This record gives sequence, C-alpha cells and structure tokens, in this order.
Amino acid sequence: MTNAHGDFIWYELLTTDADKAQAFYSNVLGWTANDSGQPGMDYRILMADGEGVGGLMQLTQDMQAHGARPVWLGYVGVKDVDETVAAIIDSGGTVQMPPMDVPNVGRIAMVTDPEGIPFYVMKGASEGTSTAFSPTKPGHCAWNELTTNDQQRAFQFYGRHFGWQKGDGMPMGDAGEYQFLVQNGATIGAFAPQMPQGGAPGWTYVFRVPDIDAAVEKTGSGGGQLLHGPHEVPGGEWVIFGLDPLGAKFALVGTRKG
Repeated sequence: MTNAHGDFIWYELLTTDADKAQAFYSNVLGWTANDSGQPGMDYRILMADGEGVGGLMQLTQDMQAHGARPVWLGYVGVKDVDETVAAIIDSGGTVQMPPMDVPNVGRIAMVTDPEGIPFYVMKGASEGTSTAFSPTKPGHCAWNELTTNDQQRAFQFYGRHFGWQKGDGMPMGDAGEYQFLVQNGATIGAFAPQMPQGGAPGWTYVFRVPDIDAAVEKTGSGGGQLLHGPHEVPGGEWVIFGLDPLGAKFALVGTRKG
C-alpha cells in the first residue's frame, strides 16, 4: 500500500454472529458487505459508498473456546511486519498471532502493546491507498482513541514503532489530560487516561455518521446498548460510546440535525 508507515489502514470486527453484526452496522452506519473470498473462513469486507472500510469475521467455536470475544481491532500499516514485530517484543509487547501471509491481501501479525492491548500490524499487497481512516467521510473511522493506564509509556511505545507524536492536550481534572495523537502532521486520535470504573484499557474506534441522534435511535432499536453520550466535542459535533448486540465496544461521531 502507498500509506505511510504508522497509518491506520484497516479495522476489523471479530464477532460471534456475523449476520447479526452485519445487520446492526448496516442499519447504523449504512455499510454493505462483500464476501472476501478467503477460503475456509467467513470474512466479509465492509463497504461505505463503494470504499472498503473494514472487515467482519465470524469467530469459530475453537477461537471462542480459547477466549476470543467480540471486539474491534485496528490495523497499523508498516514497512516490514517481521522487523516491527521483533521490535515490539523487544519493547515489552507480545505476539498473539505471528507474521503470516494472506494471499492477495498482504502480510499481517497480531500483537499487543505493553499493557496487553491488541492490534494488528500489516504490510498490504495492494498498490492502492487505504481510506479506511478518514476524519470526514461518513461510514469511515474518524478517530482512534486509546484508553491507557500510562500515557507516557504508550507514547514511547507507539512513537518508537510508528512515529506517532504527542499533540495538544485537553485537561480532564484530576485524571490528567486527553492527549491528541499526531501522525505525519495530522491528528488521528488521542490517548486518554484510564478513568475509575471506565472498563479495561484498550482501543476504541470512532465511526462517522451524518446524524448522531438518528444513530442513537438505530443503536437502541437494533439491539445495541448506549454506554455514554451523546457528549459534545470540539467542532460542534457529538460522540457516543456503545456496545453492539454481540458485546463489541464501538463509538460514533456526528452532528445534530435538530
């Protein structure tokens, strides 16, 4: 791929009921889904206005027996998967799935940061540019937020491996700062301090919708659960955090039409 080293290039939902998950997100975000054609697995390509924005994978019984649960995972593009994985191990991360080639897709590995938070690294086989992350396009991921117990360590880790830098911060009282995350001069998300009773540390991917109130209604009517929001964020937009019907955490951002 032509994306820079350190770009988010893909998002993937692992779930226990692919049909139910597909119906939910199609209603909330307007996604359609195409069969990836990968042999021996149910993997679907999620599309927004003809652009691939992510994948939907049915967890097998064996995966679930080994502890796999519904979750959204991000893919970070890298120049060399094997070198990146070795460096991640050297700096306190772990390997969940060693580097492997996926025919016509690329080379991937699943790793964790030193807090045990999982994500993928990938070198894509395509010569195109991934637009899965786009701050402005409806249906695309618009924000990548990491909740962490140690922001400084997180910036050291992700900065070392992907070149991410610390941007401006927003005070959060005694909790510290909501620290913006910069990649190649553009703000792509933030590192947030872990809050009491805020759940486990981890990545949350925020997808853009054209109408946040309509998305809230569709989340509820589709069997999802609203955890927080809508909360107003800078720029006159609103964000919600929720669980899909299978229990995967997700977030949405958009304007209010009313």
